Amino acid sequence: MANVLFLVHRLPYPPNKGDKVRSYHLLKHLAAKHRVFLGTFVDDPEDEVHVDTVRGLCAGLHTSRLHPKRARLMSLGGLATGKPLTLQYYRDAALAAWVQQLRQTEHIDAVVVFSSSMGQYAEGLSAPMLMDLVDVDSAKWTGYADAHRWPMSWLYRREGLELLRYERQVAALSQRVFLCTEKEADLFRGLAPESAGLVAAMGNGVDCDYFAPDAARPSPFNADELPIVFTGAMDYWPNIDAVQWFAQEMLPTLRQRWPAARFHIVGRSPTPAVRALAGEHVNVTGTVADVRPYLQHAAAVVAPLRLARGIQNKILEAMAMQQPVVAAQVCVEAIDATPGEHLLAAHDTADYLHALNTLLADADSARRIGLNARRRVLQAYAWDARLAALDDALLSALNAPTAPTARAPVREAA
Repeated sequence: MANVLFLVHRLPYPPNKGDKVRSYHLLKHLAAKHRVFLGTFVDDPEDEVHVDTVRGLCAGLHTSRLHPKRARLMSLGGLATGKPLTLQYYRDAALAAWVQQLRQTEHIDAVVVFSSSMGQYAEGLSAPMLMDLVDVDSAKWTGYADAHRWPMSWLYRREGLELLRYERQVAALSQRVFLCTEKEADLFRGLAPESAGLVAAMGNGVDCDYFAPDAARPSPFNADELPIVFTGAMDYWPNIDAVQWFAQEMLPTLRQRWPAARFHIVGRSPTPAVRALAGEHVNVTGTVADVRPYLQHAAAVVAPLRLARGIQNKILEAMAMQQPVVAAQVCVEAIDATPGEHLLAAHDTADYLHALNTLLADADSARRIGLNARRRVLQAYAWDARLAALDDALLSALNAPTAPTARAPVREAA
């Protein structure tokens, strides 16, 4: 049993959004075998009530309160220093002091860092470090730049460049760098060739016992509607873009053939732009106590993401709920599943409409895809199997004679 310092940018509970699903299962997996000291932020007041639940998994815990509006303002200081705004956003003196105090009172055998923004708290520690980048965040910011006008396009592109520089620096100091799909891993190998040999894919899993259909679970929908469901955190720009695109470009045409179709946007913190979509044919729920009834009783689940990175937990959860899913081609490519058998892939408006029309017109086909989807998730996405790579890397790190240092100067990728 080792002493592991786990640094996470957001309290990993409750597991109600993509990054928290992954970080919670990493914490749970590590805590089953090691003494875990967790340093993290609470960025949502509603999460304060869950701190004691997380504390029960840890040998030591520090939480710093993060106020998003204030943090965004403070992050602009990065423009003057030439550093990524993301690092400034998550800079906190109390968390840094806790890490330094911990190294004086406990022998830390290894550090597991979740997201590049937390790498700053591992700098200078002598323990070997494992880095879970999850996605290539720098590429996400560059993608945002391509989808926005100046001056935001300039700001996002700058963040992409500066964050990539930091991702490369922290990767070079790690013993292993994980990303959530092989595609993301390949992308980072190309962007950080000096660390290519350290990079590996470690995919997400799904809790198939929790996300399982239940005949006794009541439906939240009206009996006379055909519910089309999207789930996700609704203050996340790719999700906002997805539901706007579906509601404005696809739903009106879909309703011409299926007048009973109603689009349900299920997720916490809907922005004004998302709330503005609400109406007779679009339901914006906000936070719900349990997303499973919405998934189980949907006629179909959609994930029309145009700026997606890595594995989308929302897709795995819907598949585990035995539902037919229509998802963006780029999301389907990240999942170990066969399009047409386990779920349907779409690229443009016409693809989504064709797929949904097919599912709504053929209940047997929709049922077959849903059954196949759950079988596939049960076969391929158990969390313990997915996190075996972390166990192997941690064992190797603990047996390493010394913590690694940067292997070569980091130069700009061609």
